[in-house]
Parts: sequence; C-alpha cells; structure tokens
Amino acid sequence: MLTVLLGAAAAFFGLFSLAFLDHCPPATCSVDGAVNAVFTSLLIAGGIGVVGVGLTVVALVWRKPGWPFALATFALCALAVFLGGVGYTAAVG
Repeated sequence: MLTVLLGAAAAFFGLFSLAFLDHCPPATCSVDGAVNAVFTSLLIAGGIGVVGVGLTVVALVWRKPGWPFALATFALCALAVFLGGVGYTAAVG
C-alpha cells in the first residue's frame, strides 16, 4: 500500500516538476535530461513495485512472511525515486 502511494506521489510531483520547466535557462539546463530522469525513475520504480508486490503475494500464498519483500520493495522504489530526483536536479542545474 505504501509503495503504491509513493509511486502515485512521485508521478504527481514528477509531472508537476516537468510542467514548470519553461523558466529553465538553456545554458545550464537540459530539458531532455530532466524528462529522461523523471520518466526513467518512474518506470524503474513501477517495475520494482510490480515485481515486489508479486513476490509479496506469492510469499503470503505460501504462508511465509511477506513483510521482508514488501519492505524491500518500498525501499528500492524510494531509492529509484530519490535517484530520479538527483538526476532531475543535475539536469536542471
């Protein structure tokens, strides 16, 4: 649940950060780099989320603890979003 909320918040803020790139000076800013950083991080976080939720469900079906998979999924998604933010900041300057 937290992973889905993190993904939704990241997508919301990612799209808003791209919407206001019109003040980006061309000498120090790369619009393509910012777009690539945001979309790549969202795609990677989404892929990690899908795989992690699947592994969590499989673990629960097998009557094993699912929280390690859920926690790892959340941590990896948060890391992907954070690195996307770092890439965005580097691209915008």
